[in-house]
Amino acid sequence: MLYDWLKALHVISVIAWMAGMLYLPRLYVYHAVAETGSVQSETFKVMERRLLRGIINPAMIASWIFGLSMIYAGDLWLEGWLHGKLALLIGMQIVHAGLSRWRRAFAEDRNRHSQRFYRIINEVPTLLMIGIVLLVILKPF
Repeated sequence: MLYDWLKALHVISVIAWMAGMLYLPRLYVYHAVAETGSVQSETFKVMERRLLRGIINPAMIASWIFGLSMIYAGDLWLEGWLHGKLALLIGMQIVHAGLSRWRRAFAEDRNRHSQRFYRIINEVPTLLMIGIVLLVILKPF
């Protein structure tokens, strides 16, 4: 029963985390072409900060807490698929860190990346998420 609650809370928090991880780079695509100091640029700064601090960061923390709790409760430490999932999650954390760093750069009006860069980055969380879901559902090893 506890495991089912942990799983439900994990899925809910992962959905919130991924929603933010998929939307924030899209905001960066549009922010990259907004004129520095414009009303549009300042609006993006507020949206990006609120999304990262209010949704993405708390959802990521909850995802890790519930996920690690499931690993412990289900004694899954030696499962091969879990090791693959954790490797992809490290990749997701690296993307998350990049998104945080780029938000600070936008907030300080020192963005150095193009719209195209953020369009490419926008695809990375999706690819990682697909790999994670396939590992969890199919458990290939």
